[in-house]
Amino acid sequence: MLARQLLSIAILPFTVTVLVPWWIAGERLDWRLGSTPVEVAVQAAGVSFLAVGLTLFAASLNQFIVRGRGTLAPWDPPKYLVVEGPYRYVRNPMISGVLFIVTGEACVLLSWPHAIWALTFAAINATYIPLAEEPQLRQRFGASYDEYCRHVRRFVPRAIPWSPSYQKDFPR
Repeated sequence: MLARQLLSIAILPFTVTVLVPWWIAGERLDWRLGSTPVEVAVQAAGVSFLAVGLTLFAASLNQFIVRGRGTLAPWDPPKYLVVEGPYRYVRNPMISGVLFIVTGEACVLLSWPHAIWALTFAAINATYIPLAEEPQLRQRFGASYDEYCRHVRRFVPRAIPWSPSYQKDFPR
């Protein structure tokens, strides 16, 4: 299981958060502390975004392992529908976490090309998730997934965590 998890992390989020940003930076990776109060504030926000992103990603991944019994990779998905932890607030906390990370990188680096990458990543997922991922989840989990979707939004978190009304379809 550990090897499967590490492989899926290396291929997907590592590519999005490390390899692509490294490629974007190329020879120009020149991190510096901001020279104006606005730049310093943007960088401080970026550090906060990185912390939120890493926390969301780690908590989501933990739920996939513990509750879902699978990986984040589409070729080795969780066997059970995960509706615990951050998934009680929003349906895609792992993607949100990665988006916070790439946005945080753009802010810390004060890099417009990295900001464009963050927007591109958001647009790709805003298209892919409803067109490809959600139909697959609906097919795999049926009524349980429909019930979950009725209560938990795709990208905008709930203020109060949702709890499934019937536990037999949502193993703990």
